[in-house]
Amino acid sequence: QVQLAESGGGSVQAGGSLRLSCAASGYRNRRYCLGWFRQTPGKEREGVAAVDVTSGITYYSDSVKGRFTFSQRDSYSTLYLQMNSLKPEDTAMYYCAADPGSCGSTWVRASRFQYWSQGTQVTVSS
Repeated sequence: QVQLAESGGGSVQAGGSLRLSCAASGYRNRRYCLGWFRQTPGKEREGVAAVDVTSGITYYSDSVKGRFTFSQRDSYSTLYLQMNSLKPEDTAMYYCAADPGSCGSTWVRASRFQYWSQGTQVTVSS
């Protein structure tokens, strides 16, 4: 099974930057949808960004386009979410996730993803 270990969260002033890292292991093939999600208390997990490993297509939510960048190294063994121009509304618990198969239109649906990191808190103060 895929295991995901996440790090890089913390506190930052509005306008600042953070980079989250996710170390992945246990891939059994090259067909995966890999995603970044965030969640605040009382709300459903929100899809932030994703990449379809097969096609190379990257997806971003409208709220983070132009500010966040999903990248990787070593054939997706390490995933990064670079977060720039952070806003207080970006405050959340952030997770990386993996699921076999293509992303398609379901990349924003947390329920489809099988493997999850433990999460890391990001707090942006004004």
